[in-house]
Amino acid sequence: MPTSRASTGVPTVRILGTHGVPANYGGFETAAENVALFLRDQGWKVIVYCQAEGRGPIVTDEWNGIERVTIPVPATGWLGTSRFDLRSIAHASRRPGLCLTFGYNTAVFNIWQRLKRIPNVINMDGIEWSRARWGKIRQAILYTNERIACVVGDTLIADHPEIEVYLRRKAPARKITMITYGAHRVESAPEAPVRALGLEPGRYFTLICRPIPENSILELVTAFSAERRGVELAVFGRYDPESDPYHRAVVAAASDEVRFVGPVYEPERIAALRLHGLGYFHGHTVGGTNPSLVEAMAAGNAVLAHDNPYNRWVAQDAALYFTTAADASEHIARLVADAGLRTQLSAAARERHAAEFTWEHVAGQYRDVLASYLERTHDDRRTLDPAR
Repeated sequence: MPTSRASTGVPTVRILGTHGVPANYGGFETAAENVALFLRDQGWKVIVYCQAEGRGPIVTDEWNGIERVTIPVPATGWLGTSRFDLRSIAHASRRPGLCLTFGYNTAVFNIWQRLKRIPNVINMDGIEWSRARWGKIRQAILYTNERIACVVGDTLIADHPEIEVYLRRKAPARKITMITYGAHRVESAPEAPVRALGLEPGRYFTLICRPIPENSILELVTAFSAERRGVELAVFGRYDPESDPYHRAVVAAASDEVRFVGPVYEPERIAALRLHGLGYFHGHTVGGTNPSLVEAMAAGNAVLAHDNPYNRWVAQDAALYFTTAADASEHIARLVADAGLRTQLSAAARERHAAEFTWEHVAGQYRDVLASYLERTHDDRRTLDPAR
């Protein structure tokens, strides 16, 4: 059975469940990158599994002192991800190291680690199976895998107190640890990425999210377009009004002060676009700690957020809250007119971020959870390493 330390005695962790590093896909990738870099600096050996398209052998290389294991898979979407996860888990389970898994979508494969008694810490994400966009069949698959993860995971990471409460109905409380999502504080950034999109620094709000109904995009665009604002709303993401009825409704509701600027993935560009905006609109209605909201607070954005327990706990007094398009319209008017209010919300956002959502704080909590398994395995080396 693989030990949790490499032959040199260095603690080893294998990070699974993401598209890999460097992060250029989503929140889990950003988390994996920042946790990996932190652990590297703490003297850990870190191996991150990376997904690639196509066929071919598994390739191992190094990125910023982190070992990457790149696994090509010939399929995309759910099928490709499932194949990648299966091959990643098979590879990791034959080698030294603890496992840190982001997401439970293919938790049925994590039974392998359980049978081999390899400690596996699983970040349980939000209540992913409840999202209507998946449809009934995929919801059922996700729900089943969530239940499996609650059994086979050694520690379950909840990224929000509400998720922790939810998981306690599925698994023993002793298995659950609450660790949020992080973001780097943004103090300065060039204006060039802003102007490249035809925006004027200090004259626009941002709305950055997947273009799906549960993110309240139609309500926010309708609210902003209810009257002339004298500033713009920059809506990020890939919209296809020709084929998607929801996208079509959003575009139809937009005034000429709404700009659909397309997707932006590069962290440096997004940071600049946040920093130079008047504020950020956050319409997410489900999930735990949302990365986009945390990143907005790290940039000192004045926030307008949908009123629900997830957003309330994250932003606290650093946001105005809406439930309807009419509420949102009134708050937008206040944000446009009142520079003092924007300054107040910005200061509160930075303070809240510094208290809870820095990567040093978040990654340090991951280290502590993983290190607890090193201590346990140190006391039982004969069980973990039959070569001894």
